[in-house]
Amino acid sequence: MADVIFFEKPGCAGNNRQKALLAEAGHTVHARDLLSEPWTADNLRPFFGDRPVAEWFNRAAPAVKSGEVDPDALDEAAALALMLKAPLLIRRPLMQVGDRRDCGFEAERVDAWIGLSAGAPEGKLEGCARAGMPPCPPPAKG
Repeated sequence: MADVIFFEKPGCAGNNRQKALLAEAGHTVHARDLLSEPWTADNLRPFFGDRPVAEWFNRAAPAVKSGEVDPDALDEAAALALMLKAPLLIRRPLMQVGDRRDCGFEAERVDAWIGLSAGAPEGKLEGCARAGMPPCPPPAKG
């Protein structure tokens, strides 16, 4: 099984569910705070691989939902600059196993990469755990 470095927003119900699925599959999860990590463009960029820039973003981030940030209109340099200033814009989770990195939690993609338990839910397992749940708590100040 894999040692997974898992960058999360602490307190996020969706990230908690994702970590539980990884642990259930036998992986060791090393959770880290995505919002307080000292990101640089060089250490953040590899998590996005060959995904289009628009897929790098947390579509539930307030700045995206309000239209203040339009992920579809940004190039790579502008997207990274915004994410370094406001890590809440980064699509969660960011995961690393060995030298490979990825963003988001698409069950089929994670299963093909490191394996999930039989019967794991399919599709994107991002955002709140079920419809009607309140949004994840805001990041702690400090």
